[in-house]
Amino acid sequence: MTAWDVFLQQVINGVSLGAMYSLLALGFTMVYGIIELINFAHFNVFMMGSFFALWALQAMGFVGQSHILYGLPLAGVLLLALLATMLGSGVLGVAIERFTLRPLRGVRGTAPMITTIGLSFILYNIILLGAGADSKNYANPLPNTAWMISGGATLRLREVLLWVVSLLLMLGLHYFVRFTKMGKAMQATAQDQEAARMVGIDVDKVVVITFFLGSALAGAAGLIFGLYYNYTSYIIGYQAGLRAFTAAVLGGIGNIPGAMLGGVIIGLIESLGGQYIAVRWTDVIIFSLLVLVLVFRPTGLIGRAAPTRS
Repeated sequence: MTAWDVFLQQVINGVSLGAMYSLLALGFTMVYGIIELINFAHFNVFMMGSFFALWALQAMGFVGQSHILYGLPLAGVLLLALLATMLGSGVLGVAIERFTLRPLRGVRGTAPMITTIGLSFILYNIILLGAGADSKNYANPLPNTAWMISGGATLRLREVLLWVVSLLLMLGLHYFVRFTKMGKAMQATAQDQEAARMVGIDVDKVVVITFFLGSALAGAAGLIFGLYYNYTSYIIGYQAGLRAFTAAVLGGIGNIPGAMLGGVIIGLIESLGGQYIAVRWTDVIIFSLLVLVLVFRPTGLIGRAAPTRS
């Protein structure tokens, strides 16, 4: 492969990673935008989502390469697995909000954030004790179709599907937030909860829907992770979640387009940095960039400073 082919291949890999990080970062940024809380349980909602997807595929008879017991077409299997995973992860997010965070809604300080850290460890240990410490292999439902581009660089079908699904989910979220009645209620709640209540907006309902959507997107990212890497484990939430959180902060925490941009940037840094410098240096590069952005532009790359409330 020529130097150009290597670069192009790593860009393809980086955009694929970035699409997954963007979906995961959206959950962080949505929750922060509405209730100004960093939800560290989101790390392991993503991990749980990868297991929900694995169990959904197994329930539909996907136990090996191209092995579907019930005669369902491939597209139907993947769509059902995606919907089941997003629903399961969304319900998990709602349960986290309803039973552990809502009672702390008016509590000042770090108690709510520390609670999410505890919840993250609970989810982590549920899977560790219930499913075991060994990695779980995903069935590989996708055909090994690939296209050679620009000489030696390869674009695989799984990467194309990853991009399409991620883009559709992000565009769907953008449309929902910008153009639907509930989306406008979410924008109003993010700006001022008390004012939103005064004009008749059900803030509790808005918060529940925010947790559902953010967690559902984390579940979709978990399915993408499993199909892309062909495995899952109880430990995947920490590294992927930390990079997604970094992406959200990098783009501008609370800013949906910023989360998408930050995810792609982090994915490209991970891929290109691993190729041209060393894999062990990628975290140094990523978090050094984060520190620089926070020092010189604390609101993130495209974030805006919150208005001062009197």
